[in-house]
Amino acid sequence: MRSLAEYLTDQGWLITGSDSAPVGRNAAALRARHVRIQDGHAAECVSSVDALIYSPAVPESNPERVAARQQGIPQYSYPEFLGQLMERRTGVAIAGTHGKSTTTAMLGWILQHAGRDPSVICGAELLNRNVGGWAGNGDPFVVEACEYRGSFLHLPPRHAALLDIEPDHFDCYANLDAAVAAYAAFSQRLPTEGLLICRADRPAVAAAVTGVHARLETFGIETAADWTAHDVRAHPGQTTFRVHRHGRRWSDFQLHVPGAHNVLNAVAAAALAAELGVEAQAIRLALADFRGVRRRCERLGNWRGVELVDDYAHHPTAVAATLAAVHAEFPGRRIICAFQPHQVSRTRMLLSELAGSLSAADLVLILPVYSARESSHAELETSRDLVTAVSIGGASARCIPSLDRLVRTLETDSRPGDVIVLIGAGDIDRVRDEFSPRLLRNYAS
Repeated sequence: MRSLAEYLTDQGWLITGSDSAPVGRNAAALRARHVRIQDGHAAECVSSVDALIYSPAVPESNPERVAARQQGIPQYSYPEFLGQLMERRTGVAIAGTHGKSTTTAMLGWILQHAGRDPSVICGAELLNRNVGGWAGNGDPFVVEACEYRGSFLHLPPRHAALLDIEPDHFDCYANLDAAVAAYAAFSQRLPTEGLLICRADRPAVAAAVTGVHARLETFGIETAADWTAHDVRAHPGQTTFRVHRHGRRWSDFQLHVPGAHNVLNAVAAAALAAELGVEAQAIRLALADFRGVRRRCERLGNWRGVELVDDYAHHPTAVAATLAAVHAEFPGRRIICAFQPHQVSRTRMLLSELAGSLSAADLVLILPVYSARESSHAELETSRDLVTAVSIGGASARCIPSLDRLVRTLETDSRPGDVIVLIGAGDIDRVRDEFSPRLLRNYAS
């Protein structure tokens, strides 16, 4: 929603908004653009507006939606409105369980770097631009395509990426087959002249793309695929690899964002950029200049000899990828992982997988579950169950009852040489805000 507001303000729209808790970086970024944000939801917020755009998580009973309906004001869900914007451009949609934000950001940055002036709407803030969305004058329209409640079925892309499919969003997909069916419907939306770049060696992905109208190409690392990364090597501060296209060496690359998962994201972005006419040399230069997106294995700085890293991961696969990238970036150092689970249903369904992923850290500090869209009273109990599962697996784990207690624990339990990794999609980012003044004082001294 923030990225859409940034795009619309670039287009000259006058935007207002409301949120149950309008605090933090997103609210500050929008206020800097003169977007007036109401604290809480109220009917008077929609007076004198031409349209109301709402998150799919906002119910029909919301007072602003009720008022808009009574006043005859057109209402659009976020994905519905995004689909209308895409109809006028060459749409490129990035879908999949993991990597959507980073791949969207990479492709947007490649196109921008190559002078194509795209419009981009990404679910995270690009560190190169300090925005998640912007309006360009070029034809490409690159968006992150969310699968939640079938949101991506409102989009009419010409090209797309399908990065992976794993069980997730249990409040709307009861099992993996239900998720595969949704991705299959999305894939069918691409026209015959379009390209669908999809992950190789993934049975769920293969099932979802059976019978699509668009041209199919696959990507992977050291595997049989149309686009393949070879000789992936992690170095301090960068990862190098070469890409083969249809079996022939195409270009060499270097990334300054860590992890094999980001190599996969880069290959998918490169394939789509090439489809849009960007030369390999321009793609290589853009990816070498790509700084990443906020809260995706983001290095915050050093405090008292302790390195701080922040990440949005909340699914076991993403958690494992983040911790693997941190280990590769800081070999031999003690890793303290502070983890905030996201949704009770997800945590309970994936408890053993989460415990296995978290066990890669030397010390795991687990906060109560962030409920998000759920109404539950089992947040602390579920987190304690996760602590038990991590401990049974042989790792050291403790339950931390609050964000304030977490800050104090990190201050007292960390020592020079440690790496603290903050992981979670809820409000754990408030912890980074607590440490920001400490980081600034450290560098000032």
